[in-house]
Amino acid sequence: MQGSEPAGRGPVRYGPPVPPTGLPVDDGSAAVLASAAGAVRGEPPGGGAALREAACGYWARRGLHCGPDEVVAASGAQPLLFALLGAYDGDVLVPRPCPAWWVPQARLLGRPAYHVPTPAECGGVPDPFALLETVRRVRAEGGRPRILLLSVADDPTATVAPPETLRETCEAAVGEGLHIISDETWRDTLHAPAATVLLSPAEMCPGDVTVISDLVGALTPESWPVAVARFPQGAAAAARRARTLDFITALGAVVPAPLAAAAAYVLGEPEAVAERAVRAVAVHARLAAAVHRAVLAAGALALPPQAGRHLYADLGPLRAGLAERGVGDSMELEDHLGGLLGTSVPGGHRFGDELGALRVRLSTGPLLGSTPDEQHAALTAPDVLRLPHVDAALGRLAGVLHELGDAGPGPGLER
Repeated sequence: MQGSEPAGRGPVRYGPPVPPTGLPVDDGSAAVLASAAGAVRGEPPGGGAALREAACGYWARRGLHCGPDEVVAASGAQPLLFALLGAYDGDVLVPRPCPAWWVPQARLLGRPAYHVPTPAECGGVPDPFALLETVRRVRAEGGRPRILLLSVADDPTATVAPPETLRETCEAAVGEGLHIISDETWRDTLHAPAATVLLSPAEMCPGDVTVISDLVGALTPESWPVAVARFPQGAAAAARRARTLDFITALGAVVPAPLAAAAAYVLGEPEAVAERAVRAVAVHARLAAAVHRAVLAAGALALPPQAGRHLYADLGPLRAGLAERGVGDSMELEDHLGGLLGTSVPGGHRFGDELGALRVRLSTGPLLGSTPDEQHAALTAPDVLRLPHVDAALGRLAGVLHELGDAGPGPGLER
């Protein structure tokens, strides 16, 4: 479990990890990694030609064409974003809530980071009117807002921003001279891809958007740190890419050669990788829908999850029952709920929400089992919810939520 500050453990060193897959490493990727283990020559800063070309192919299949000279790879999303922020300069604006690892990058660079409210229907993208107001306020106070970080498929809210909302926000940002960094880590984890329209800001404002993607979203295990960035075309972007490479070199954030080979393999999306990714998304979508039902049945709130391996629950309606248990803010809720469930349940304060808001991110990965056999069964079962260990884990979660709200034993989860 991830602890909180009163135990002497700070928010950066002990911030929440990305929502885990809860699944074993696939055999094909592991075989490629093992076969490259004897590589003597390392990758250059920013990634070798094979890795960058594979990233170009990945983005081209999603309508975002680019060349290898417009791509940079790094050993994880955190150093990559740190390098990008260093290269682009200026104050940073982020949605509230936002991924827990974004703001620390700006603060480590000595940059202010300003949270902007999101629309009621989604997270990840600031409300356009709130964005304009925040930019003007920051400038009036002597700040230099230059960068907007957003995520169309969002952590922590698991929502996907509607195209019309995204367009209004992007137009507002570009109109105010902001460069957009679009984190598209979760774009390949849509729960209903045929019914969900996901557009990248780079499709709307191609000259003003840098796209980043952590491969842990859909393609690699969380223990394999690889992330890639796609820069716009033009001389100014080329100069910023060069500056980003300076930061990556100084940080030593170079992708190890064996891992680069495995990353290039999965970015090529061979049939086995693509099929496994689709199955994994379907499993997590089924689990997320069941967790969402449990949250609502307990009297709490959450937007329907649309992507990722998580959802964002607001336990504010259970405040009275939580207060009886000594829980009055999200730090206490994180500790209390995490202790009951035996897993990391990061509170909303980790994501920039107000401390008094009783919000938590619930991950679906821990529901898949604790052994390789249980996890493999979850990946291959016709209906993951009918596996005894998954059913037991969901029942425990539902029971804990009902108990927190003093709602009695509660109904069983609908299958």
